[in-house]
Amino acid sequence: MSNMPISKINKLSQLFQPVTATIATTKQTEIRSKSYENLLKYGLIKQVTTGMYAILPLGLRIFNKLTALVDNEMQKIGAQKLLLPALTPTHLWKKTDRLNNVTELFKIQDRAQRQYILSPTHEESICSVMSTIGILSPKMLPLKLYQISNKWRDEIKPRFGFLRSREFMMKDLYTFDINLNNAQETYALVCNAYENIFKKIGITYIKSIGDPGLIGDSISHEYHYISDIGEDIVCICPSCQYSINKTICKESYCPKCKNAFNEKSAAEVGHTFLLNTKYTIPLEVKIKINNESIPLVMGCFGLGLSRIFTVMTELLSTKEELRWPKNLAPYTVCLIPPKAGSKEENKSQYVKEVMEILNQLNIDTILDDRTNLTIGKRFMHARITGFPYVIIIGKSIMNFPPLIEIHNINNSTNCKISLNDIPNYFNNEDIKI
Repeated sequence: MSNMPISKINKLSQLFQPVTATIATTKQTEIRSKSYENLLKYGLIKQVTTGMYAILPLGLRIFNKLTALVDNEMQKIGAQKLLLPALTPTHLWKKTDRLNNVTELFKIQDRAQRQYILSPTHEESICSVMSTIGILSPKMLPLKLYQISNKWRDEIKPRFGFLRSREFMMKDLYTFDINLNNAQETYALVCNAYENIFKKIGITYIKSIGDPGLIGDSISHEYHYISDIGEDIVCICPSCQYSINKTICKESYCPKCKNAFNEKSAAEVGHTFLLNTKYTIPLEVKIKINNESIPLVMGCFGLGLSRIFTVMTELLSTKEELRWPKNLAPYTVCLIPPKAGSKEENKSQYVKEVMEILNQLNIDTILDDRTNLTIGKRFMHARITGFPYVIIIGKSIMNFPPLIEIHNINNSTNCKISLNDIPNYFNNEDIKI
């Protein structure tokens, strides 16, 4: 029998998950997103004020797993993680001529009347850092610096939780190269890393030619999930899969193969820009080559973690139940022991044995130790929360040999296996980030 101490086990009875029967809002009719309603109802997020949310423990576990996935891919391409201040002095945005052109900025001032913005993005901030550190060595290039932090945008009409909120979590990467050719190579490298991230999330995505807008210069790409709650229209060629945002599409047919476009509603979850010297010239980010100071060529790459969180569950969930990619779910396994007072209760020693096996497999598990409730009620709770696997120690544990029930919630299958077969079962399930 396992010696795993029960105090080390994550228990559902101790979890802060304020489940509510209804959503506390006076604008119920505006909610058209099944996932947004259930994220609130089942206690993964909590609205604090309009467009701003507390991310509760289960929701934060998902964000942490998504962050780990992103960090892993960034490390593979040699990107270095840092953290920039939330406040950016407004004089930097004046230098790049963006202060009066971006309308959705939170602006504040300190007691000395110095003015700042709560940054929605950090091109000016990173360039300010780069311009004040002294002479860069060419050996440092390409330099790839990124952060994962909260950003702010004074949205006129926040909606659908994090899809369009006033505070959101974003990964922003800034790259610096010695010339445009090198910057294009770095751009392709980062785009490939983004595609790896989306492939590991496991939901079909669209990479389209994007609108550079007020951030970019020439080259820009957007990453979309096709979704009815999205605010973009993407033109997609059904033959060659060429894709472009409708806002910049000038034709009704694909320029590559001349087939007519299909139009799809989509939610943007990532955006990449090749900025060239748009920011490095006014903010004086330079390198010295042969005694000549030249501006570095820059790229920026945004990934909306809050938006991915919102849209992936919208696409996977049912009307009544949340669903997550199995490698990003708050807990991979929910373990349900026998009900107190049942004839199976004297087999509860198997709880520790199953937990020890899962621990050795490095599978994060939560124990629904509310044994005063029936197995059926606890199983329903596991389903609505979106735990992808549920292990039940129920009637089959009385068999010889003892069997447990494993339910794969995402594909609606189940089986009964012995404890010895648990490693084989999960080794055949691809649940690693």
